[in-house]
Amino acid sequence: MTMTNARSIRVRGVVQGVGFRPFVYRLARENALTGWVLNETEGVEIHLEGAGERLDAFVRRLRAEAPPAAGITTIDIREAAADGLDTFTIRDSRAGDQPVARISPDLAVCDRCLTELFDPADPRYRYPYINCTDCGPRYSIITSLPYDRASTTMAGWRMDAACAADYHDPLTRRFHAQPVACESCGPRYVLRHDGEATPVNVVRRAAKMLRDGRILAVKGIGGYHLACDARRAEVVSALRERKYRKEKPFALMVRDLASARRLAAISPADAALLTSAARPIVLVPRLVDLPGVAPESGSFGIMLPYTPLHHLLFEAGAPDPMVMTSANRSSEPIAYEDADALTRLAGLADAFLVGERPIARRVEDSVVRAGTLGPVVLRRARGYAPGAVAELPPGPPILALGADLKNAITLVIDGQAFVTQFIGDLEHAESARAFRETIDDLLRMYAVRRSQMVVVHDAHPEYCSTRYAPELGAASTIRVQHHRAHIASVLAERGEWERQVLGVALDGTGYGDDGTIWGGEIFIGSVAHGFVRRAHLRRATLVGGDAAARHPVQAAVGFLDQLEDLPDLRAEPFRLGLRYDNASKVLASGTRCFATTSMGRLFDCAAALAGFTRPVTYEGQAAIWLEEMANNESSVNGYPFPFTNGELDFRPLLQGMVHDRARGRSPGEISAAFHAGVARGLATAVIGLSAMAGIDTIVVSGGVFQNELLVAELVPLLRAADLTVWANHLVPPNDGGISLGQAAIAACGPGA
Repeated sequence: MTMTNARSIRVRGVVQGVGFRPFVYRLARENALTGWVLNETEGVEIHLEGAGERLDAFVRRLRAEAPPAAGITTIDIREAAADGLDTFTIRDSRAGDQPVARISPDLAVCDRCLTELFDPADPRYRYPYINCTDCGPRYSIITSLPYDRASTTMAGWRMDAACAADYHDPLTRRFHAQPVACESCGPRYVLRHDGEATPVNVVRRAAKMLRDGRILAVKGIGGYHLACDARRAEVVSALRERKYRKEKPFALMVRDLASARRLAAISPADAALLTSAARPIVLVPRLVDLPGVAPESGSFGIMLPYTPLHHLLFEAGAPDPMVMTSANRSSEPIAYEDADALTRLAGLADAFLVGERPIARRVEDSVVRAGTLGPVVLRRARGYAPGAVAELPPGPPILALGADLKNAITLVIDGQAFVTQFIGDLEHAESARAFRETIDDLLRMYAVRRSQMVVVHDAHPEYCSTRYAPELGAASTIRVQHHRAHIASVLAERGEWERQVLGVALDGTGYGDDGTIWGGEIFIGSVAHGFVRRAHLRRATLVGGDAAARHPVQAAVGFLDQLEDLPDLRAEPFRLGLRYDNASKVLASGTRCFATTSMGRLFDCAAALAGFTRPVTYEGQAAIWLEEMANNESSVNGYPFPFTNGELDFRPLLQGMVHDRARGRSPGEISAAFHAGVARGLATAVIGLSAMAGIDTIVVSGGVFQNELLVAELVPLLRAADLTVWANHLVPPNDGGISLGQAAIAACGPGA
């Protein structure tokens, strides 16, 4: 007689809404085991009964064969008492006081659903909401945990007999797939045009409108897009005018990877990102020109279709490629609620392709790039959020509010750090409202009691996020210096709390310990014991405060003031103009002038000297332009950027640029020499400081490290000195990653 054993198994990670319970059911049946599985607040709980060797086989296969969208972090196995069960079942979910289960990001439609979508014999033929346990919406439809249909925006649609049969049959791919639906019982799309809503042939009509040069608002997973034919320059120009988006590149959606390769140079790393389940926008070197799509940029942001509707549009003849950009006016959050979209996008879109399924929360498209150090997330949203990106030491709930630019929030529950989708720049009223809504959403979803949580905010006293912190009624608040948070975010991704590192944080603006504006900082230390500032960029003057970030010429004044024997910078070839004169007068008066070590503003100054003398129309534009100019040049010798007495001295660097521009050297060569000089100067500082401190691990973070040319120049120099270089991979190096670093320092550091 075989002895019956029993085990209790708890699985944590992304295990709800990804077909994990059906997988467990089938695995138990294959191993002739009895028991049950259910969703609970920490993940999935399993009770198994059967022969010992069959239990062992189940456990081995549990991790190895998990569903593709699942992400197991821990499996806790304990002996249990046998209840004498004679079958294996999926039980109803169990709620608790505080959920800690990881919510799955939204997933691109899978290949098997696509096969069914275009199979005339399939009951879901051409149904734009087709999905299964391996794909479809998750985060954008969840209203509460645990993840069940009643806790999603699909709650209003009752499954018909066929869908219910699929849902309850463990042998189907839709067994307990919460958004399952079909044409007869689920939500549909309508085309709204000229005051009428048409429910018939909406995809083909929409595709024809796009071919005819119309601009459509198309409802997706996390919000509306504005779509148009990317090859019609006059249509792209009209979209720019309507959105008030002067020069910032538009994203493109292409039919497939072959189409992408006709537009851009796609490396294997790029292809892997493009075809991943997240389906992000991937920045890739362009091969052709599409007028108006990406002005003055050598790259396109390309994404593949990720919803059934996208595939249906291309099949119906929609333009390939299409511009597919967030449906908003410049600087506003993406529209995601139907009534708001119809109001806010009136005048932007010629027609609306509206899906009936509500969106629970706005989620933008993610933006990534393959880089020297691996994939770089530039905007973390759909496909990635709200995944847990780190396991922090356990403690009370932590809510980290991030920075005011590129805001994202981190909530830590039971040590798991959940990072939200990109929210936006909080200086804009709508983004600030979205920030507050996201906080409320997070705290409600995870049942966090405000009186028991710790709130972490930036050290800048005037940040919107800082001012909001006291209103949250938390048990305590902690302030964390901006650039230390950048470094901590990299270490948090790796779970390195004690590791002594040399951290380089380069960006545009961050409030420093001394009340000045930092942005070119080198630290030594660890998350657990704190980071000490050891070096920085030589101080310059920021004339006019934040306005300098919008006007490279104005930023340049406070750096160039320290140079001697300057030529007339108002004359050819510099032509710095009236703003240079006015900013120089402000500098002389000392009014609204601030000390800064900002590397971001140094790049702006260099861009102005190389020829970018107009205002920027989006953040980082001047530095991006400077990088693009340099990318067209072969290897050049860098300008001197000496490191002495703990300072990187920008004066010889800029003096070299001024001299070469005056004698007629090309802006491209000057830009390349600037990048090479910055990389070599940084390498000299880092190698020297790390040798003195006995440190072999270098951490780089901050918005300046989005500059791939700088990274590609710097990393080989550091590796040649036997140094290991770590960077962000799960959160952005820009301010979108700040909240994770804040949370890490609050959880296990000595404080700000």
